[in-house]
Amino acid sequence: MGSTDGQQKPRAGVHIGSVTGSAFAIGDHNAVTQNQLAAPADEAQAKLLEAVGELRADLARFVETAATGALDSELASVAEEIESEGAAAPGRLVRLREAMEAAGSLVATLASGAAVGHELSALLGG
Repeated sequence: MGSTDGQQKPRAGVHIGSVTGSAFAIGDHNAVTQNQLAAPADEAQAKLLEAVGELRADLARFVETAATGALDSELASVAEEIESEGAAAPGRLVRLREAMEAAGSLVATLASGAAVGHELSALLGG
C-alpha cells in the first residue's frame, strides 16, 4: 500500500469518535428519520400512560379473549396518542373506559386495571 516515494497513502474510510443521539447515518445518499415522542401534556396524562403500560403487561399474562384483545387494542391506541400528541383525546378515553367495562371482572381484579380506571376517572370525571 505504500507509494513509490516510501510514504504511505492515507486509507479511505470513516472514523467515528463519538455519537450523540439515537439516530445517525453513514455513507452517501443516506437519510435518517427520527420520530420524536411528545412528552405527556400533564401529570394526569403521564400517570395514565404509565398505568396503561402496566395493564398491557398484566393482560399479556392471560389467555386472550375477544374482550381483552379489544381492550389491549384500545390501551395501545391511548399509549400511542399520548406518546405522539402529548395527550389522549376525550373520545379515545371514553372508548378505553368502554373496553375496560366490556373486559369485566378480570380487569377489575388487577391492580393495574384499577389504576387505569382511577386515571380515566380523573381525566373524564366520574
